[in-house]
This record gives sequence, C-alpha cells and structure tokens, in this order.
Amino acid sequence: MARVTIDPITRIEGHLRVEAVVEDGEVVEARCGGTLFRGFEIILRGRDPRDAQQITQRVCGVCPMSHGVTATLALDSAFGIADKVPKNGRLLRNIILGANFIQSHILHFYHLAALDYVDITAVADYDGTDIVLKTLRDFAQRGSLEPFVPRYEGDYRFDKETNCALAAHYVEALRIRRISHEMLAMIAGKMPHCAGIVPGGVAWRPTEDKIAAFLSHLNQCRKFIDNIYIPDVLAVAEAYPDYQLIGRGCGNYLAYGVFDLEDGVARQEERRRFLPGGTTDRQLRYAALDIGKITEDVAHSWFDGEVRHPSEGETNPNPDKEGGYSWLKAPRYDGKPHEVGPLARLMVAYAAQHPKVKPFLDGYLQKLGITAADLPSVVGRHLARALETKLVADAMVDWLLQLEIGADGAIPVEVPQEGEGYGITEAPRGALLHWHRIKNRKTDHYQLVVPTTWNACPADSKGQPGPIEQAILGTKVRDPENPYEIVRIVRSFDPCLACAVHILNLRGDTRAVVRVC
Repeated sequence: MARVTIDPITRIEGHLRVEAVVEDGEVVEARCGGTLFRGFEIILRGRDPRDAQQITQRVCGVCPMSHGVTATLALDSAFGIADKVPKNGRLLRNIILGANFIQSHILHFYHLAALDYVDITAVADYDGTDIVLKTLRDFAQRGSLEPFVPRYEGDYRFDKETNCALAAHYVEALRIRRISHEMLAMIAGKMPHCAGIVPGGVAWRPTEDKIAAFLSHLNQCRKFIDNIYIPDVLAVAEAYPDYQLIGRGCGNYLAYGVFDLEDGVARQEERRRFLPGGTTDRQLRYAALDIGKITEDVAHSWFDGEVRHPSEGETNPNPDKEGGYSWLKAPRYDGKPHEVGPLARLMVAYAAQHPKVKPFLDGYLQKLGITAADLPSVVGRHLARALETKLVADAMVDWLLQLEIGADGAIPVEVPQEGEGYGITEAPRGALLHWHRIKNRKTDHYQLVVPTTWNACPADSKGQPGPIEQAILGTKVRDPENPYEIVRIVRSFDPCLACAVHILNLRGDTRAVVRVC
C-alpha cells in the first residue's frame, strides 16, 4: 500500500490537496481538501446590498464576471425587478459572460491542462524559422523552465513536430485571452472586476463603433477556436484514447442553465436559456431543475452546522473539527453528489434533446467513435469545454446583432427595506448560486454555492464521496512517486479553489508528505 499526498496541486486556481491510497496499483481511497478559507459570506454582512456584485467578483480573478452576473441576478430578485431588466441589459450580460467563458476555457486547456500532454522540452533544439518557436527555444535553453515546471513526468505521446506546434499554440492562446479581456472591457469597463454590471442590467448604451470593434475581436477568437482549439483537443483525444475511460466521476450531472433568451420572466428556473438547466445521469434521463432540492452538508468540512438549504446556510468555521478535512462544504442535489461544469451542461442539454447541442455534439462523438453516455471522462471534459466555447462564441454574434443602438441597458433601482432573492447561472466551471437576504437596507444573509464546491467537495454524512474523489477512485497508478494519472483527472475538472473555499492553516503539518506537481 502507498499513500500519495499532492499538496498543492499546481496549475489550478487556488489551493487543493489530494490524498490517495494506492493498493496493487489502484486508487482505493481518495480525499480532496480545500486548504484556504476567506469567508466572503461573513464579509458581506451589514453592507449595502449593492456592494455584493463588486465584492463577490473578488472571489476569483479568472471568472469574476460569473460572480458579478450571479450577484446582480440575486439583487434583481431581492429588489423585485427580475422581470423588468431591459432587453439590452439581458443581452449585454450574456455578451459579458460569454467573453469570460471564452478566455476561461482557453486558459484552462492551454495554460493549465495541456502541459500534462505536451512535452514543452521538444522546442529545446528547434532549428526552424518560426519566430515563436525560436523564442521558446531560447527560453528553454536558459535552464529555467518555469512556468512549465515543476511537473510530474507523464507519458508524452506526441512526436516532436506536434509538440512544437502545440507549444506555439500555447503562446497564441495567450494573445487570444488578451483579446477576450479587451472585448469584455469594451462593455463592462475593465477586466477583471468590472464596474458595468449593476442591479437592473448593465450600465452601458450600445454604439455602432463599439459593436463593430467587439465583433472584430470576437471573430479572431472564433477563428482560433475553430482552427486551433478544437483540433488540438481532438488530437489529445486521439493520442490518449485510454483517457476516454479514465476519471468517469459520480454519474450525476447538474446545470442551472446560462444565457437568458427572453425578457419579462421573474423566476430564473422558468426562463428559456441558451444552455438549459436540469439534471441527468449516465442513462441520459433528464429532469427539470428544482433548486429546493439543493443542500450543503458539512460532516467532513471544517464548519459547524447541519445539512441546510442555501437560504438557511451558515458559515461557522471550525478548523479543529474532528473528522473535517476540507474548507469546502459538500453540496448535494436530492441527497446525491452531482458533477457540474461544461461536461454537465452538454450532458443536460443533450438529455433534454436540445435542438442545436444534440446534433452538434453527435458529430464530434461520431469522430471519436463514442456515444454521449461515454463522454464522462478526462478527455470528455476537455472536449465538452472546447465545444461549448464554440457554441457560446457563435451565439454571441447573434446577441450583438440584437442590441438596440442607443437604448438603455439598465433601469433605475432603489434598495428595499427588506427583500430576499437568489441568482442562478453558470460560471465556466459550472453551476453558481448566490442567495441574498436584506434587512434594514443592509445585507443580512449571503451564501455562495460555487462550481468547485460541487466538484471538489469532501464526503457527506452518508459517506458519499464528492465527484472528483469518485473520479479518482479505481484509477490505475503506475508509480505512486509520479502519480500523473491523478493530476490529469483533477485538472480535467478545472477546479477553482479560490471560488470554493470559504483560514489558511499557517501552523503547517510537518507530518505531511508534500509533492508539488
């Protein structure tokens, strides 16, 4: 038996520890631990409710727009104006969030996950004329390869030419991410942490020149997605077919739905959305969303409390709690763990017979010789993320063309004496919920249930492991001293501990086996 501790897992957002017990070359026990606590729910108490969409954007520098949009949805609900947001406000929120999806998904594949499959050292003796590869070669020859190392040594399968091409795409992806940020800043003011998203809509009136500039930037992104991003993910899928069978996960999938397509509907669950809300399983049995079935369990979290719905959720940290091993709570839907994220969104849309997603996804599944039921895997998560990027980027063209030039993007609002509301939508990494209660015109109660809390959560009081823990279980590990199989699984979820953890233990633990991958 070997006990593997990876702390921290690098090339993710935040601080995640994974512990695994390996017997006869197979993982028989796995634990995911979020090791950082910040307490945004506590910070927001007693503040002006309109601070929420600004403060919660500081939860994460990668997906601040998701928190900004979700916080404003909760404020719309609490202020009683959820059905009064103007058309331009709805469209601009979609466009802002869409730009953030593009940059986040490209960031994940190229700069966080691709180095698990691409051997960057292949450029060390490059002798061609490509200026990017020559620059990378000079960089590699200096003898210090950060940020490409430290890393576990994986079974790199691409030939030198393909490795070099993918290394060049790594650099090009940085440029496309910059363009995505510029797009967002055109409308929202700046990125990260924009000021343009407000209760009642978006504080901007569309102009022809800004729409034209945005569309020009967007088309550069679409060209990269079509000609580089998706082909690169397919190349990984073809080179690593065994990872189409690894990292299956819990078998339950949840999405709230994202990108509103209609105005005047107060209840968010009832809105028609570009990607729909709901749940499904590996048998692709679809069920409509019921947010009343959401609870958070803290049996193995460093929090005191009981199983509660987010509307009554508590944030009572206890770092000395017996049996605790994570600062993440354990969200459950109908008492079961559910995976969230791009894979879950496409699985839900497919199970719901989405008229655009289903034929689109079927075409790529046929190329790989698999069915939708086979999609949950390491490779499947990467593919779902890339395909979703294309779906969103293409839809953004339509949303841009629907904008009404010169019309307001927001309505005036007043803070009520009392109110309660919630926001549900999707961050790039999955289902995101904010619950907001107001008393005496101040925030009285705030709870966030974020994507990585769903995916990287600990076991619950019933002993059910979280989705990432279940994905790791049963994995064959060739060498416990070099467990690259485990980190490939974890990174396929694109965990964001900055979002999920809600005290950094500065005392440390000298007994821990620490490996940086």
